[in-house]
Amino acid sequence: MKQLFPVKHIAGFVFSLVLTLVALLVLAFDMPAKTGVVILLVTAFMQAGIQLVMFMHVGESEDRKSIYTSVFYALFIAVVTILGTLLTMIWGYE
Repeated sequence: MKQLFPVKHIAGFVFSLVLTLVALLVLAFDMPAKTGVVILLVTAFMQAGIQLVMFMHVGESEDRKSIYTSVFYALFIAVVTILGTLLTMIWGYE
């Protein structure tokens, strides 16, 4: 019976709820903008990692190395796109 109870899934779900509550506390305590953004980004990336590993079973397949490579490549492309957008729209590309 112990094998049928999804302990890891329950722990991942509870940790996701805790991270969501931390993000809500940023709003509840009316934190400064920079502090709030940092906390929100950290909790968002942690929660995305939990979702990938715990609920999308990224680490359980035989092809896990290529899946992690694809995830890191997608993160790299996202960061380059965001920084490029900031460069052209806010930081005054001329």
